[in-house]
Parts: sequence; C-alpha cells; structure tokens
Amino acid sequence: MIKKNSNIVFLGIGANIENRMVSIMKTINLLEEKCGFILKTSNIYESDAWGFESKNSFLNLCIKMETILNIPTLLSECNAIEKEIGRKKKSTDEQYSDRIIDIDILYFNNEIIEEKNLIIPHPKMHERRFVLQPLHDIAPDFIHPLLKKSTVELLHECHDVSKLNVYLKQ
Repeated sequence: MIKKNSNIVFLGIGANIENRMVSIMKTINLLEEKCGFILKTSNIYESDAWGFESKNSFLNLCIKMETILNIPTLLSECNAIEKEIGRKKKSTDEQYSDRIIDIDILYFNNEIIEEKNLIIPHPKMHERRFVLQPLHDIAPDFIHPLLKKSTVELLHECHDVSKLNVYLKQ
C-alpha cells in the first residue's frame, strides 16, 4: 500500500562498462537502501549505445519506486549512488560516453519540473526505445504529463529502431 506522503518515481538505469550486472544490482540495492521501496522492476534489455559510438553494449531497465524523498534529495542520492558505484562524471551537452552506471529520473509523480540541472519528465525518453520498452514492462498505461500519451502509445510512435534483446527476464 502506498503511503499518503510518499512519491512515485520511475527511474531508468543503464550500464555498459565493467561488470554491467554487478553495477546494476548494486545500484538497485543502494536505491532501495537510501531512497525508498522498489515496487516494480522491468526486464533487463541489452542494446547498442545510443547517441554515440561504442563497442560496449548497454544493459537497461526501469524501476518504479515509492519514496518519501523530495526531488532535490532524490537527485542528490541518485548522483551519490552513481559516484559510489564508480561513475566519474555525467554527460553534458549531449556528449554521451561509456558509463559504469547511469540513473535517470524519468517521472516524479505527475510533476513537470524544468530546472537548470533537472528536467522531468526526462526530455528524451520518448525518443529512446531502450527506455520505453522497459518502462512499458512496468507502466504501460502511465500517462506522460506533457505529451498526454501512455507508455504504450509512446512506444508505438517511437522512431528509434534500435534492436533490444531481453538479457534477464524479471
């Protein structure tokens, strides 16, 4: 049962260097330890890098979490977890690179947030099959608060033709 003062957040998690599964499992454990209760976890998908060239394929998944944290605290915790796992820096100005772990806040309740270091809903999620497919696993009917479309609709309309393979079924 979801608590009265809690928030529902959807996170996208990805990794493409070092031991990807170890990084993902550590991240999930730390998110639950520091941020809240994980309600649902998608399948884990393997795909090629998106937006840059890499010989390393990504593992991606989405989680639905209940948290009492506010958005600045959640963002701070996610950044701290990335750093604890071994991430050196975040991508800037769409200069993507290989990463040991990446945590993106996709949705925070139904809120629309536009700040210097954070935009929610995630501004490119509707363009990325590697986000939409795992999100579809756990929230097919969730309505994007800006685009006013469900995950099912966004996935159907997505122009990204990247190939995804189920790496681990949940």
